[in-house]
Amino acid sequence: MVDLRQIEKDFDRVSASLKRRGVDEKSLERLKVLFEEKKDVQQRLEASQAEQNKMSRLFGQYKKEGKDITQLQREVAENKERISTLNEELRLLEERLFELASSIPNIPDPDVPDGESEEENVELERILEPKNFPFSPKEHWELAEINGWIDFERGVKIAKSRFSALRYEGARIERALINYMLDFNRSRGFEEVCVPFMANSESLFGTGQLPKFADDLFKIEGEDLYMIPTAEVPVTNLFRDEILKAEDLPIRLTSYTPCFRKEAGSAGRDTRGMIRQHQFDKVELVCIATEGQSDEIFEEMVACASDLLTSLGLPHRKMLLCAGDMGFSAAKTVDLEVWLPGQGKYREISSISNTRDFQARRAKIRYKEDKRNRLANTLNGSSLAVGRTLIAIMENYQQEDGSILIPKVLRDYL
Repeated sequence: MVDLRQIEKDFDRVSASLKRRGVDEKSLERLKVLFEEKKDVQQRLEASQAEQNKMSRLFGQYKKEGKDITQLQREVAENKERISTLNEELRLLEERLFELASSIPNIPDPDVPDGESEEENVELERILEPKNFPFSPKEHWELAEINGWIDFERGVKIAKSRFSALRYEGARIERALINYMLDFNRSRGFEEVCVPFMANSESLFGTGQLPKFADDLFKIEGEDLYMIPTAEVPVTNLFRDEILKAEDLPIRLTSYTPCFRKEAGSAGRDTRGMIRQHQFDKVELVCIATEGQSDEIFEEMVACASDLLTSLGLPHRKMLLCAGDMGFSAAKTVDLEVWLPGQGKYREISSISNTRDFQARRAKIRYKEDKRNRLANTLNGSSLAVGRTLIAIMENYQQEDGSILIPKVLRDYL
């Protein structure tokens, strides 16, 4: 969550940064009005409290001088009622501020470029050259049909559109990729954790999916539980409402989970194939760090995901996202886009974000340093989206007859 005290203290500068994220003028104006109303109520409350203290001291003086305290008692009672009313007004204003702030995205880092969409993202680097095929490369759904690896029709029959079933080598490679990714991340110092595939509303609020993105979540009827949209939710919330020791940070974690998303707003996009599914496998990187560690950890996580793609022989590029294309909780994001020769373009396969203290403020993740409790910095990233990695292998390792070679690093896992 954005720091309300920071916004109130430096409203013009922070609001200018939030406009870069697409926060509308109306919401910012509402914030400004609420801050002014809160300041007015606080001033009146402080004045009434000071008056109450003054009148309380008069009781002793009046008794000592033998004065009648009836009028004073009446004024004290009236002022107490006034204080109670002002406290309630202040509570309601703070609730409204909290509710509004809950739907405001993170403040972008200064080096995040301006822009409103993916067209304005900045390419940082390309790794590995795409292969020149002596034939016209097929897309993954064509290869799936030839090899029988992905059964789209039966996936829809079991559930609905945007579900699929993996078969034969497709299913085995999916499992091999999960194991390989976890082992790779462990070799880079990330502890493997296994977490629930459902999370409660408090956890989803902590990482920023609720309340703003409720429409994209699968809710369990009659329960305060949702199917997780990413392992970022349960892994980050392992430390919700905890005070950690500074010397124990950073905590690097990796986890495999299936992910569930309604893909609200994606109608008509990637309707064919397995690019955009309601259920998909993903291996995640999460780190809990101090403020001073988070920049270095961010670069470390980007390198980990990129090196994983390189080890699989998959050409990819690093993209610094513009302010308008970042996720809700992110202060800075680098996407990795893998080359898909069948489509003839790069497609997102990983997204690594530094949320600074945005999620930690919502989830109350703190650490003790110099006898003070400080908000942690949380970072997360895909390493990688497993289904999209399978697609990238199919398209990049395809042969002219439609058969598919297996990357060397996966052969032991098969």
